[in-house]
Amino acid sequence: MPGQGRVLICAGSDSGGGAGIQADIKAVTALGGFAMTAVTALTAQDTTGVHGVMGVPGDFIRLQIQVVLRDLGADAIKTGMLADSATIAAVCDALAAFGPGIPLVADPVMVAKGGHPLLAPEAVSTLTARLLPMAAVITPNIPEAEALSGVAIGDVAGMHRAAERLLSMGVRAVLLKGGHGSGEVLTDLLATPDGTEAFESARLVTRHTHGTGCTLASALACGLAQGMALRDAVIRARAYVRAAMIAAPGFGSGHGPLGHGVTVDPSRIENLS
Repeated sequence: MPGQGRVLICAGSDSGGGAGIQADIKAVTALGGFAMTAVTALTAQDTTGVHGVMGVPGDFIRLQIQVVLRDLGADAIKTGMLADSATIAAVCDALAAFGPGIPLVADPVMVAKGGHPLLAPEAVSTLTARLLPMAAVITPNIPEAEALSGVAIGDVAGMHRAAERLLSMGVRAVLLKGGHGSGEVLTDLLATPDGTEAFESARLVTRHTHGTGCTLASALACGLAQGMALRDAVIRARAYVRAAMIAAPGFGSGHGPLGHGVTVDPSRIENLS
């Protein structure tokens, strides 16, 4: 059984509690880890969309990372919404200075569930050049993988091509999420230089999908922090997100939040070695 792991989350706050820092903390806590945060932005947000964004100054983001890593330490780091080039640079500089060697799960958050942009267009090149090479694994969805790789994705074969392109760009591992795809079967791809593995599950038809990407990335980071192998951490994270979607409380009138308090029995997770 994995032990408790310390996860530092560098991401934006979601006032609605379904995504961002709030979802990250809930996911890590539910899986037995210890969550710490460096807040990169504040959002006025609910299940219908993002109504406002306020950035956090880079020096203060850096200070949050510095004091947490210097005192409490971390076994894994997760990044989410970084908003613009200055924020990406502040986070990358701080992680290089105060957290070298700590596994990083980078969720390249670009657009909110309701369609509001969460990353400035000019920042995509900075994200690609600065953050992605630092990551142990990145967790793009299909639109994000298209933007980062330049490869159009219309099916699972396209997902494979995009993942291969991202690896060729210096990324160490890619968990390419298939939630934006179509069909009754949802396919996620885990691609590393050693090969690519597809994970399939029946697609859930539900409006309660707010924060699924944040939740998956934080659950994955928690697994790495607890000493799990990447593949096993992916399997547990996928099982947790699925269970949390099924356990959704039904709040809100738009894309509803997940039921983050759900527990996942490791002995019942298929293929967990």
